Amino acid sequence: MSESEAIVARELGVARGKRSVLHGVNLRADYGAVLAVVGPNGAGKSSLVKAMAGLLPCTGSLQIDGRDIGSFAVRDRSRRIAWVPQQSLIQAELSVIELVAQGRFAHDSGFGGARHRDPAVQHALAVTDVAHLQGRSFSRLSGGEQRRVLIARALATEARILLLDEPTAGLDVAHVLRTHALLRELARAGRAVVCVLHDLNDVERHADQVALLSEGRLVAFGPPSEALAEAHVQRVYGVCRADAARTNFRLLEPVT
Repeated sequence: MSESEAIVARELGVARGKRSVLHGVNLRADYGAVLAVVGPNGAGKSSLVKAMAGLLPCTGSLQIDGRDIGSFAVRDRSRRIAWVPQQSLIQAELSVIELVAQGRFAHDSGFGGARHRDPAVQHALAVTDVAHLQGRSFSRLSGGEQRRVLIARALATEARILLLDEPTAGLDVAHVLRTHALLRELARAGRAVVCVLHDLNDVERHADQVALLSEGRLVAFGPPSEALAEAHVQRVYGVCRADAARTNFRLLEPVT
């Protein structure tokens, strides 16, 4: 295994109940690169990144840094992989600073105020533009603000592998651009970034590699120029590449 390979999936399969949602997926995510996972609604994108995060049982082989993902203790895995969900399920009344500070639990960086003052927490608040919200209740934020706070919590872990399910959904244009720039910067600094995206224009501009899914199967994997070739887009979306780009594919999608 190459030192640049963060995640390697071989013949990866996932079932939700009695329904198979991923079938024989083979791909890798590299350190120093952004991998975009794309495809129509119900293609299995969320299931793929959840499996890569160790949140769903899977068949086949899934290795993190050359080791089977099941060989990691939960705390060790949490130091390596950070996960940003598509939607928050948080119900407790937590402030933004309390939520972001949760990202340090695997590092034994103290509790309460000590963890809040952790430089990693303060940096995460700053780069996601939520420092001014740190005293606010998370539950009272807008959907876009909540998304940025969840990204901040992931960054506070300092994990080298970041898995994000639609990180730009619900963000205004300025924060969409800022988020893509941040993810690009994190990749340049040596992290592996895997994100589910819908906007093919954003994928073309910001991703190094693309995994194109349809009906739980990997249709194409490679740089955007190859994975989003006309034939693949026609096959998966049923429209030509130019029309797909114009629609932006900013669709709301159920968690699969």
